[in-house]
Amino acid sequence: MPVVRDLRVLLRLRDFRRLLSVRLLSQGADGVYQIALAAYVVFSPEKQTSAASIASAMAVLLLPYSLVGPFAGVLLDRWRRRQVFLYGNLVRALLASATAVLILGDVPDWLFYVSALCVTAVNRFVLSGLSAALPRVVDDERLVIANSLSPTAGTLAATAGGGLAFAVRLLAGDSDAAVVLLGAGLYLCGALAALRMPPELLGPEPELIQTRLGTALAGTARDLIAGVRHLAAPARRSAARALGAMSLMRFCYGALLVMVLMLCRYTLTSDPSDGLALLGLALGVSAAGFFVAAVITPWAAGRLGPERWIVVCAAAAAVLEPALGLSFATVPMLIAAFVLGLVTQGAKIATDTIVQSAVDDGFRGRIFSVYDVLFNIAFVGAAAVAALMLPPDGRSDILVIAVAVVYGAVAVAMAKDRRVTADR
Repeated sequence: MPVVRDLRVLLRLRDFRRLLSVRLLSQGADGVYQIALAAYVVFSPEKQTSAASIASAMAVLLLPYSLVGPFAGVLLDRWRRRQVFLYGNLVRALLASATAVLILGDVPDWLFYVSALCVTAVNRFVLSGLSAALPRVVDDERLVIANSLSPTAGTLAATAGGGLAFAVRLLAGDSDAAVVLLGAGLYLCGALAALRMPPELLGPEPELIQTRLGTALAGTARDLIAGVRHLAAPARRSAARALGAMSLMRFCYGALLVMVLMLCRYTLTSDPSDGLALLGLALGVSAAGFFVAAVITPWAAGRLGPERWIVVCAAAAAVLEPALGLSFATVPMLIAAFVLGLVTQGAKIATDTIVQSAVDDGFRGRIFSVYDVLFNIAFVGAAAVAALMLPPDGRSDILVIAVAVVYGAVAVAMAKDRRVTADR
């Protein structure tokens, strides 16, 4: 199979393997940390969670990054990305350890959220840097398959980290602090893995590097305006269009995630521990969809083109999501998790490839940080909408149908824009 052959070629590339190892360890730690947060915030027996409280937690953790995200993009285009991976993971290891101490100390929730926010903010530097650095270790011919393997492998690593978190939590007597410390250890391993790569390997070009923070931030506004102009140029219309489509699909995913959290907590199970286990199963099934997307997207995007593949993914979600979701039963929900994992990851792989191919190397860090900001705003906005629409038990026909309509609108808009572009 061509996909298997290309995977073998990629894995023979030493620098790609080393960058991939940083991603796997970093996102594996993310999975551990996120499960610990979910267990502490949503599934603690002493907490009466509502959709509004979940939305509030998402806003606290993600919205402030929208203010620092553009600065992250500028720095990624001015600092050595390998150093970002090294120091970013070291800082996260320290901050995660502080979170564990806060959990043990039974501190006010706001202080816990501040600590978690800091870990999330640094995480944006690392993930944006991983995407921006990928074209430095693979050639253009294999960029699609690299975008299939690398982010999907990272997602699977996060899922595996979540599974490991469940196991540690069980062995440690439901100790969320022990799980967070495990995440801190994995962040430290990610920092050590970054040391295996030369500092200059991942870019940016030497003439763009500025080592002083004040110097790098001084031109932030100018650089951001230049980045937006770069993205808005007619030659990069496809990248801007793909980012918009993927942001809307992220909105859909966020709304459905809040619904699934509420269903697992109150409707599909009667015990918080069982609800957490069911959530873990749903995330694992969704990760299987990510894996399938990684296998079929290079072939599908090669045959159809990345933009048409996004159309297919959005259209499939528009049809299958209400067909499976309106029953609010366990088995259809798990099938829907697989389908949405497949179409979401398939569309993301195509979007990453479009953006990386259309954007110049000196702007990639900024553009991918804008990408992350759009993701976060869409996710938090979806959580807020879900909080307004969801009843206490998580069942909402209106939400399921509204999400299907958004998926359908994405498919129609992408198909229409592509036809207009082709006519020109």
